[in-house]
Amino acid sequence: MKLLIVSDSHGSKNEIQELAEKYEGEVNAMIHCGDSELSADDNVLSSFLAVRGNCDMDARLPDDLIEEVDGNTIMITHGHLYGIKMSLMKLRYRAEETGAGFVFFGHSHTLGAEMDRGTLFLNPGSILLPRGRSERTYAIVDTSEEMINVQFLTHEHEVLVEQEFTF
Repeated sequence: MKLLIVSDSHGSKNEIQELAEKYEGEVNAMIHCGDSELSADDNVLSSFLAVRGNCDMDARLPDDLIEEVDGNTIMITHGHLYGIKMSLMKLRYRAEETGAGFVFFGHSHTLGAEMDRGTLFLNPGSILLPRGRSERTYAIVDTSEEMINVQFLTHEHEVLVEQEFTF
């Protein structure tokens, strides 16, 4: 399974459109973790599994999505409803309830990935307004039966080598 994960684009359609064009046909799913600030029927989001963030006004976007992709259960949320800036505990509980092996979220604009009890928790950072670093980022998750590879890339599609993880 190969996934593109992006978050916190805050109205910037160009980056999202470019990612959709670059990765169409190369990934099993494209995921937007909220704060797109676009309407649910905007063409730019049509290729993405997208959720509603705290800055999204369109109530047609769901708060959470639980999806099956290539035999894997993934949970997508923005994170604000789970208090992710304080702790991932509420998000961990929800992941256990849903049986998700992958949890993707945004909100903090800070990239990160960690494996906890067999579940990958990943925040791709922000493709527009990063915090804690200067690079605007997104993530690629590529799995095989033996491992999960996580890469964070800049909006210019350069791999942040110091932020590559294998689980």
